[in-house]
Amino acid sequence: MRYTQIGTSDVKVSEIGFGCWTMGGPNYSVDNGAPIGWADVDEHDIRDGIKAGLDAGVNHFDNADIYGNGKAERMLGDVFHGLGVSPTDVVIASKVGHMKGTAAHAYEPHHIRHQCEQSLRNLGVDVIDIYYLHHDFFAPDDQPGNIHEAAATMQALKNEGKIRVIGQSAYSDEGFTRSAEIVKPSVFQSWANLIEDNFIRPGSAVQKLMDAGEISFIAFGPLGKGVLLDKFDPENPPVFEDGDVRANRAEFKGEYLTKLKPVLEKVKAQYGSETADLSSVCCRFVAGHPHVAGVIPGFRNQRQANCNVRGGTDEALTADEIATLREWFAGIQLPH
Repeated sequence: MRYTQIGTSDVKVSEIGFGCWTMGGPNYSVDNGAPIGWADVDEHDIRDGIKAGLDAGVNHFDNADIYGNGKAERMLGDVFHGLGVSPTDVVIASKVGHMKGTAAHAYEPHHIRHQCEQSLRNLGVDVIDIYYLHHDFFAPDDQPGNIHEAAATMQALKNEGKIRVIGQSAYSDEGFTRSAEIVKPSVFQSWANLIEDNFIRPGSAVQKLMDAGEISFIAFGPLGKGVLLDKFDPENPPVFEDGDVRANRAEFKGEYLTKLKPVLEKVKAQYGSETADLSSVCCRFVAGHPHVAGVIPGFRNQRQANCNVRGGTDEALTADEIATLREWFAGIQLPH
């Protein structure tokens, strides 16, 4: 397993980390009732998956307060405790911002502090290694929850030893630009995969920000929520249970799967047709870009965990291979 330093910090993460969103199970947005979770998981399967990752050198586990409204954090803490894993032997990330509770805005200083303390308790740790603002939707500058208050609160939590590294998860060039100036995070997080590499592509606005600020990037969604593993039949598209974020996504409909199929056939012909082969090339494509410190595919069990770790142990892709893959997927955009 390869490891990379986060920004200028002393935190090093495995090239392949494990995203813990799936561990929260089904969930819904309190704002509009939209599904924001995944199909339920079995804790024994999760434990076996985490152990497989640890055995392969995975040290980075990415969580958030909104994943199952604390369920995923508690499950991760319980699994580590059951396996006898010391918090000092792993890098635990969590996030604040999508769960506002009774606050008017999730980035009110008191709410950030409250959620940080609750995440520490859920995870069973004294410090969160990487703590992210989960999105870039701040309150207006003259109202509680604005970016300046959020930045000051995150810095205070770091100074107090409750968090080690400040991160920013965002979904637009503008969001990252403003955060780089005011929050001054050591690490960005957003999507990146064969279909959508807009944030990590050489020459992009976010790459320039990372160059200037010595900022690292953690990539979620390297497998495109599974569509890049060629596991869904365009003639018989999948149906997901209530509370699963994939239920109403256009990329799981027959039309999009049909469009994607011939491109995936080219990948399979070059790199292998097994799920682990596809998972590996997906993760290595993302990890091969400048400033990408880690890739965090999700998992539900030991089989998926074993597929994920291949990307951190197989030989890194060459620049020519990355350029060819980008050419193959040009024009295949994931709907939002």
